Amino acid sequence: MRTATVAAGLVTALAALTACSGGGGGGDKTSSPTSSAAAASTSPSPSGSGAVTGASDKLQGSWITTSGGKIVALVVTGKKAGLFVTGRKAWCQGTAGKETGTQMIHLTCPDGNKDRVSGRVDSVDGKGMTVSWSGGTGKETYTKAEGGKLPSVLPTKQGR
Repeated sequence: MRTATVAAGLVTALAALTACSGGGGGGDKTSSPTSSAAAASTSPSPSGSGAVTGASDKLQGSWITTSGGKIVALVVTGKKAGLFVTGRKAWCQGTAGKETGTQMIHLTCPDGNKDRVSGRVDSVDGKGMTVSWSGGTGKETYTKAEGGKLPSVLPTKQGR
């Protein structure tokens, strides 16, 4: 039950952070995970394929999975994406959208983690999404979290 409470809190916090991350920059130049991640999200996509167009409506929202006993929360709002993994101090930020006909997610993590740098959305509907990540993660299946509520069943990491 505690895991469900933590995950629901993560979804709500990530949704709030992602929604607020589009504001103008302040004069504060101190280094923090959010300022580093925000700066990284404006860099070109690693694939070099050009501009990312907006993510499909099906991709929008909060998504949850588990991997290695940790909860992974992914939030997509417009062209922005944010990801948080329990047990890690930093959260990752980047872009989500269509590139050459394929829905892609590109993330940069201020702690240098490369597990989920670029992900190709293999399938997505109103209830679930499968993403194939470059890096060490491989394929993950997410369940959509509606209205800030945790899904009744959390998926676990699939084999590569």
